[in-house]
Amino acid sequence: MAQRLREVFQQVSQRAKSMGGGSGGGGGGKAAQSAARALSSAIAAGALGYGAYHSIYTVQGGHRAIVFNRLTGMKETVYGEGLNFNIPWFERPIIYDIRTRPVNLQTLTGSKDLQMVTIAIRVLHKPDPNKLVRIYRFMGLNYDERVLPSIMNECAKAIVARYNANELLTKRAEVSADISRELRARAAYFNVVLEDVAITHLAFSPEYAKAVEAKQVAQQEAERAKYVVIGAQQEKKTIITKAKGEAESAELIGTAVKRNPGFMKLRRIDAAKDIADVVTASGNKVYLNADSLLLNLLGDADDKFEKSVSQKSSRWGS
Repeated sequence: MAQRLREVFQQVSQRAKSMGGGSGGGGGGKAAQSAARALSSAIAAGALGYGAYHSIYTVQGGHRAIVFNRLTGMKETVYGEGLNFNIPWFERPIIYDIRTRPVNLQTLTGSKDLQMVTIAIRVLHKPDPNKLVRIYRFMGLNYDERVLPSIMNECAKAIVARYNANELLTKRAEVSADISRELRARAAYFNVVLEDVAITHLAFSPEYAKAVEAKQVAQQEAERAKYVVIGAQQEKKTIITKAKGEAESAELIGTAVKRNPGFMKLRRIDAAKDIADVVTASGNKVYLNADSLLLNLLGDADDKFEKSVSQKSSRWGS
């Protein structure tokens, strides 16, 4: 810009001289001198305005500034928020955003048992405010693009390789903590501060997913079969217990009949009572033999029954 102003000043001076020579008098020379002085004043005012405008700069909230000097190089001072001063043309401010920003990375890697795993990691990071000069010297403004993708990819693959596929699911918190610890140590070497590291996605190959599903189905079927066997055993015990009860009941009844034949009469009376209740409760007319319904309690049915029992007993004895 200064070179351009000098060129303009030279062109105006040449014109003023040509105009003064054409008029041929001292008045022309004075006019040229006045024009030259006015132009010099304009140039000085422009230079002063340029210097005043470029001698101050503002650092916004959440930012920091470092200054590059054309004579001495990078200054070690880190400038905070607000209005700051510098020497125009000799010094140039460089603004850094120190607010937390996210970075996402998704990578395909292998587990300890050689299962392919797709893992996605989200990192919240920011530069170390006290190390901005070193960051600019070695990595520039786009430090996150230069450093984070490579170390995130390497740390994720190194940690996943320590666990089996099923452990990646059952020990997810432990895996995330290991990745976070490894990433923080690696990022600290590059003066990058990591505020949070999280696993946002974890997926296995379709073949492994099908194998896991088949295993779960087989386990469910085995559990179901186990309960079926237990149910069958319980049913068997119930049947055996019921049979034993019926056998003991029959044995007791037989013993009671042998000891006291009147026991059968008592049972016939109970049966007749039940049949009578059913018949009386029915709205239909019933015409049946009283012997067949066990209602002939006053007849000789009992005698016939006792004779038949004694005849069978004699046959069995013979």
